[in-house]
Amino acid sequence: MASDSLEWQRGLYAITDAALLPDDRTLLNACDAALRGGLALLQYRDKSGDDAHRWRQASALASLCQDYAVPLIINDDTELALRLREAGFAGVGLHLGQGDGDLALARQRLGASALIGVTCHARLELAEHAKVEGANYVAFGRFFTSRTKPEAPPASLSLLSEAAYLGLPRVAIGGIDAHTIATARRAGAELLASVQAVFGGSDVEARVRRLNRQLAVVDAELAASP
Repeated sequence: MASDSLEWQRGLYAITDAALLPDDRTLLNACDAALRGGLALLQYRDKSGDDAHRWRQASALASLCQDYAVPLIINDDTELALRLREAGFAGVGLHLGQGDGDLALARQRLGASALIGVTCHARLELAEHAKVEGANYVAFGRFFTSRTKPEAPPASLSLLSEAAYLGLPRVAIGGIDAHTIATARRAGAELLASVQAVFGGSDVEARVRRLNRQLAVVDAELAASP
């Protein structure tokens, strides 16, 4: 799945969490349900440092995402993303936080078609630099109170509209849930990233469908506005 494909550029962006999804079966079942509900992107985030564990889970998720034609984004691990792509999972991409890897080098290693995104916090200059180095999307936040990263510095929603000139999909992250997702979309976010709102309760598919219905309502309003 090439990075210039349009399907991934707008919608719900689910991020896995090892505390909420503590074993292979729970992880795969929840991600399968989320994908059935309708995701633009799925990110695999695991900080365990256990390479065998990470490969086992990431390769299973890559296969699952391939079935749904949804890109799997690997958090902060260029080597794992490269290994998966070399194993034939062309839809695998990478997300880099600040200080978690060199974007230009990652682009060189993963190739022009790989989908790569970058955390930019609340700083437009970081997003500008990411674009120059080949990022496909830029992520800003946190915009609301976050249970996953409560210590993250806050960002103003106006940042999303200010970043429009970059011409890259903008990801809103931090406290995105059923109460805030419409606000973030109206502020300009094409992609809405969430951990808790997707994986933080039972019936993951229903949770995702609810969020997507809310996005559809906002999109219809925006399309109808002059």
